[in-house]
Amino acid sequence: MSIESPTEPVVIVGGGLAAARAAEAVRAQDAGIDVVLVTAERHQPYERPPLSKEYLRGQAEPDAVFPLEESWYSEQRVEVRTSAMVVGLDPAARRATLTDGTVLPFSRLLLATGSTPRSLGVPGHELAGVHTLRTVDDADLLAGILLNASLEGAERVVVVGDGWIGTEVAASARTLGLDVCLVGLAANPLEAVLGPELGALYGALHTERGVGRHRGEAIALTGEKGRVTGVDLTGDRHLEADVVVIGVGVTPNIGLAVAAGLELRPAAQGGGVVVDGSLRTSHPDVFAAGDIASIPSPHYGRPLRVEHWAVAQESGAHAGRAMLGDDSPYDVLPYFFSDQFDVGMEYKGFVDLRAGGYELVISGSTEDRELVAFWLRDGAVHAGMAMNVWERMDDVEELIRSRRVVPRDELEAFTG
Repeated sequence: MSIESPTEPVVIVGGGLAAARAAEAVRAQDAGIDVVLVTAERHQPYERPPLSKEYLRGQAEPDAVFPLEESWYSEQRVEVRTSAMVVGLDPAARRATLTDGTVLPFSRLLLATGSTPRSLGVPGHELAGVHTLRTVDDADLLAGILLNASLEGAERVVVVGDGWIGTEVAASARTLGLDVCLVGLAANPLEAVLGPELGALYGALHTERGVGRHRGEAIALTGEKGRVTGVDLTGDRHLEADVVVIGVGVTPNIGLAVAAGLELRPAAQGGGVVVDGSLRTSHPDVFAAGDIASIPSPHYGRPLRVEHWAVAQESGAHAGRAMLGDDSPYDVLPYFFSDQFDVGMEYKGFVDLRAGGYELVISGSTEDRELVAFWLRDGAVHAGMAMNVWERMDDVEELIRSRRVVPRDELEAFTG
């Protein structure tokens, strides 16, 4: 279905996977409409999961992060403006303004602006040798340092933050043979999202592979001659470091949405830009997808803002179709994956462990790290995670969507 006024282009703001999938979906539905994609980065749109894994370890081809080949954009007549930034958005006038003063008219516009890594905000954060990992350029810089150090065996790496990015970077650096310490606030990594029992599995995995684990808060980064030399932790502890990687979460890039007066979700509900089931914001000609979008979930009966690969993939494509008139509601369960050392995992569904009230049921072996874990509330499955057990996510989704009370013994026998 074509939009009513195709004389102005569809404009996509962002350079991640959501932007790429949106452009692809728009072009699949309308071969004639003009499409302009604007990204602040110097690269064509790319996806981020490999950046902390095989790409960081030098085990992936440089173009492995690009979901669409560069030639696709020219062949499909999608104009990509790299190193360009939208700094003003006027939904009523259907105008977007770039940093150089260029004004882009649009018929529909998608905000897929992603997130920015949070800063520690402690003394020494500006020192050389302190890194975050979000962009291809970040990964290229850090990979060069780590790969060179793996040959010389000299660098001591401290990763501050033990969520998914932090643990994946720690695993990659340790796989390269480097001296690695991982700093987190909980007793085990990933406790905030997986709970103590499964967090302990990841904690034991990192300990077994030689990652030093430290519980505490980084209160300062020390340095000499402008270069980082270590991390001060609470409790008068100090970790020496040649490289520090900060992975303490991200902040959604909602500045354009704020300036345009779009409705925002309260922080207590996850923050982000309010969208309806078709990913339309509070202005009918502006849509949002990926990290910044707070999307109503028909299954969970609440808005979800999820910062993971699959949401960018699915919501970007959904927004591309919606901008051309498809009003189908977005009803995709959140999904993500992680690879650390020889442990791979997949997760589907949603739970908010901070709210409490969930029961954990495990099928399989925690000792062998081959299992499927389920989170239940009132006997119904809300989410499931498979660790080194493959091709079961469709079955997990079926259990989630059934909403039925699932007997514990049925779940415990899930891995057979």
